[in-house]
Amino acid sequence: MSPTTPDSIEADIARTRAELRETVDQLSDRLSPKNLAQEAVEEAKIAVADLKRRVTGEVREPDEPEATRTGWIVLGGGAALALAVVTKVIRKL
Repeated sequence: MSPTTPDSIEADIARTRAELRETVDQLSDRLSPKNLAQEAVEEAKIAVADLKRRVTGEVREPDEPEATRTGWIVLGGGAALALAVVTKVIRKL
């Protein structure tokens, strides 16, 4: 065990602060609304491609990503929103 000196304690605190700052930056980046929205769009694109394959009978290539539950939820939410907008427009006509 190394001796505890004021300098070693300060160095340990500085190292811990740097690690904490890096972790907070990573979390902030991961949880930013822009990044979350971009990820949701990508998930929806994968779900659309999967839906297309199911309709056409194509087989998913091994290197293509598989649709996730999030992708299906975003796709369904988008479809429901589009249906609501179209219904409202038709009612106004």
